[in-house]
Amino acid sequence: MDVLQPVIRPYAWGSRCGIAELQGRPVPAAGPEAELWMGAHPSSPSGVQRAGRRTTLDAIIAADPVRELGAECAERFGGRLPFLLKVLSAEKALSIQVHPSRTQAQAGYQAENARGLAPGDPARNYVDDWPKPELAYALTPFEVLAGMRDSRDTAAFLHVLGLSVPADLETILTWPDADRADLIRDVLAACARLTEGPYAPAAAAIREIAEGHPGDIGIVAALLLRHAVLQPGEAMFMPAGGLHAYLRGTCIELLANSDNVVRAGLTGKHIDVPELLSLLDPALPVPILTPVRPAPGIAIYDAGVPEFRLYRIDLGDDPMDIPGAGPRILLCTSGEAILSTAGDKAKLAQGESCFVSAADGAVAGAGPARVFQATVGS
Repeated sequence: MDVLQPVIRPYAWGSRCGIAELQGRPVPAAGPEAELWMGAHPSSPSGVQRAGRRTTLDAIIAADPVRELGAECAERFGGRLPFLLKVLSAEKALSIQVHPSRTQAQAGYQAENARGLAPGDPARNYVDDWPKPELAYALTPFEVLAGMRDSRDTAAFLHVLGLSVPADLETILTWPDADRADLIRDVLAACARLTEGPYAPAAAAIREIAEGHPGDIGIVAALLLRHAVLQPGEAMFMPAGGLHAYLRGTCIELLANSDNVVRAGLTGKHIDVPELLSLLDPALPVPILTPVRPAPGIAIYDAGVPEFRLYRIDLGDDPMDIPGAGPRILLCTSGEAILSTAGDKAKLAQGESCFVSAADGAVAGAGPARVFQATVGS
C-alpha cells in the first residue's frame, strides 16, 4: 500500500473551507481549493514514496502495469489506472459543461492533434483521449444543475417567471452580444420576483449564479437545466453527453481517468458551443444511485460503467474484510482507519488516502472510521 500525496487544484470557483476542513488544516485556506486529486492522471498525479524516494503514481504504474493494475485491468485499459478519485468543493458555480464518450474523446483528441494544438493549449477541448463519466457523492448539501428540463417543465418554469425566453439551448448560447445584458437583466428581475412555489429554489440559484458570473449568458441557459440539491449520502451519476453545472457544496467525485471538459458558459476558460451541442444528449436522464448493501457497514454505488465503482465503508473497532480487488484508492473522511494486507499496513487519518495495487491482494480495515474506496467497474 502507498499513502498518497494528493494534488490540490486551485480553480477560482473553489471553496476555501471544504478541502481544508477535510484535511484538518486551518480554515479558511489562503486561496480557493477546488479539487483534491487522488490518482494517476498525467496532469496532476499523486505523489508516493517507494523504496525511499519520492515518485508519482502514474510513474509507478507505467513501470509495472501488470503488478500494479493486474493483468486483466492492464490489458483492458492500456496500462492506465482507469479511474480518478477527487474531493470537489465549490463556493460558486462551475462551468456549464458536457463530457465526451470514449468514441467522441478519441475522435476529438485526434482532430485537435491534427490541427496542431499543443498539449497545454487553452483552446483545446480534449486534453486526452478518454471518456469522462462521473459520479458525485454529497458530503455536504450539494447544489447542482444536472440534465435538461423536459419541454413541459421548461414551459411551466418560464410561465411562472413570466418570461418569453426561447426554450432552446442553442438560441440562448448564441444570443447576440449586444442584446445579452438586457436579456440577463430581465431574467434576473423575474427570478427576484419568484419567492414561493416549487420553482423558487431554482430561481434563487440563478440569482446566485449571476453574482459569481455577472453578464454571462450561462445565467439564462440555467433556466433550461434541472435544479437539485443532493443531501449528504446521496449520489448521482452523470454519463457522457449530460449537460451540468455544479453550484455549491462538497462531494466525493469519482470519474474515468480523464480531464476532458467541453464548456458553454459560466467560465473564463475556453468555450466551444458548437462542439458542446454536438456532444449533448438533451433527453439524458441523470440517475440518483441507490446503493447496494451487501453487508453491514458497506454501501456500493455502481454506475454500470467499466472504469469505476464507489464503495462507502464504515469501519468499527473490530477488523473487517473490505470488498473489492484489483487496483484501489481508499480515502478516509472521518475517524482513523487501520488498513492491512498480507504484507503491509497503513494508517489513514481523516483526509488521507492510499493506493492499493492488484498485487497487494485483499484488504482488511478497522476504525472507527468512514472510508471511500474507488475500484474498477463492472
